[in-house]
Amino acid sequence: MFKPFEWTIAWRYLRARRSEGGISVMTWISLVGIALAVFALIATLAVRSGFRHEFVDTIIGANPHISVLATSRLDERGTVVRTIANYDEVAARVATVPGVRHAAPVVVGEVMVSANGRNAGVQVLGMREADLRAVPRVAEPEESQGSIDAFEQGIAIGDGVARKLGVRAGDTVRLISPDGVKTAFGTSPRVKAYPVTYVFKVGRYDIDGIRVYMPFAEAQTYFNLAEQAEEVQVLLDDPEAVEEMRPALAAAAGEDVLLWSWRDSNGGYLQALQMEDNVMFIILSLLVIIATLNITSGLVMLVKNKGRDIGILRTVGMTEGTVLRVFFLCGASIGVAGTVIGVVMGCLFALYIDPIFEAVNALAGGGVWDESQRLLSRLPARLEAEDVLSAVALSLVLSFVVTIFPARRAARMNPVEALRYE
Repeated sequence: MFKPFEWTIAWRYLRARRSEGGISVMTWISLVGIALAVFALIATLAVRSGFRHEFVDTIIGANPHISVLATSRLDERGTVVRTIANYDEVAARVATVPGVRHAAPVVVGEVMVSANGRNAGVQVLGMREADLRAVPRVAEPEESQGSIDAFEQGIAIGDGVARKLGVRAGDTVRLISPDGVKTAFGTSPRVKAYPVTYVFKVGRYDIDGIRVYMPFAEAQTYFNLAEQAEEVQVLLDDPEAVEEMRPALAAAAGEDVLLWSWRDSNGGYLQALQMEDNVMFIILSLLVIIATLNITSGLVMLVKNKGRDIGILRTVGMTEGTVLRVFFLCGASIGVAGTVIGVVMGCLFALYIDPIFEAVNALAGGGVWDESQRLLSRLPARLEAEDVLSAVALSLVLSFVVTIFPARRAARMNPVEALRYE
């Protein structure tokens, strides 16, 4: 499409000294602007993709992908209950559904935990050791103390709970439940001490700060749920396909059950993340537009400085199309170069975000990242080919489009007018 001599002339104009009427300062500014805009766009999209991936990964790594819950009913005393009596049978049926990796009965309760004069509200999940090992983020956490092998001899607590109470693996804590022993004088609180055998950190503050795991049989006793479970938690091979598997799981679980998926629990937050991604892309796209518009300014100045050259080239037989392609190459080359530099900078930022963030945190004196506010223990970044390609496509298309106007102006210049005063 472009002839070799057109490349030669365009390159000659781009590398010419300013005293020779070459590329202007405005064009250099546009080059830097495009590079920074593309860098900002890729870096922001990488961080947003990292947030979503890390958020979803910790959700599906420390929580059930879908829970089987019993519908409300009245027991023999007229009390409304929502427990599952044949929990092992339900779990076995659900586990046979294709795509189900694991199904386990669970007892869930909320109590207060106390140690060293400190108190904290926690969520207690009662499950068997084999079922706890099937929870990825708990079995293979970011950090841990103690051993999961000793889980049946005590309880496992989140790192946030341990820090609130000032305890470590091997220490003892007390669990206090208001729904304890029923006596003639009312219900007395249940208080029981347990050794901490395992401390885990999954990387999400709202999990590490409230989660406590207790052996299944002990949880049934503690919460007065003899031979009962409150739900059956299910892990899938493909958590993203949870909605497609609902009918099969409901049929296997039986009647009078409800299904509650991880998307039901976090759908609003995921939609907010997607909306924020779209808004950020639009805002940063404006930066790319502004940067590419500087190409127009630079090329207009270049065309004005090269009016005499254009007149001579047209006089010796160069066509309008050739002149247009020469100046199009000038502007497009700036856009391509800026885009390449921006892509390299953005990819390096995403790949080395941890040391970069540590340096920023050190320069700021620490405290830049508050995991209690952002839920995650670190700033994540994830390079997605789709994000990089969208940034590249946006930058190149805009660079090519804004180059056309000054290039056409150069091509339509009258050689007689260009050489009249020469």
